Amino acid sequence: MGMAKEFKEFAMKGNVVDMAVGIIIGAAFGKIISSLVKDIIMPPIGVMMGGVDFSKLSYTLKEAQEGADAVLMNYGLFIQNILDFIIVAIAIFMMIKMMNNMRKKEEEAPAAAPEPGVEETLLTEIRDLLKKD
Repeated sequence: MGMAKEFKEFAMKGNVVDMAVGIIIGAAFGKIISSLVKDIIMPPIGVMMGGVDFSKLSYTLKEAQEGADAVLMNYGLFIQNILDFIIVAIAIFMMIKMMNNMRKKEEEAPAAAPEPGVEETLLTEIRDLLKKD
């Protein structure tokens, strides 16, 4: 039972749970970005380039033969995946930059002075009396 308890403590730590949530949200975010590129960004680019459908752009390495499909190099899909990556990278960069700015502002905020204890109060009074003389 010791190993099960140890695993439970590990799995329930904040960092592990935060990481799991981040992975799940990241996967969903990736699907949204893929759809954005494929369905929103690439069609207008294709129209501007004369009606090109990037998902169908390919180079035939070997023609189809009896019982064997053609061997294609799908460079249009590769271009879409590059755009996916660039958009995700920019979004992550912006989020990290925003988090770093927020963290920096928290660090720059002055810490509240602790309330003086008895010794500090007495030392302050002694200092003030010595200044008067």
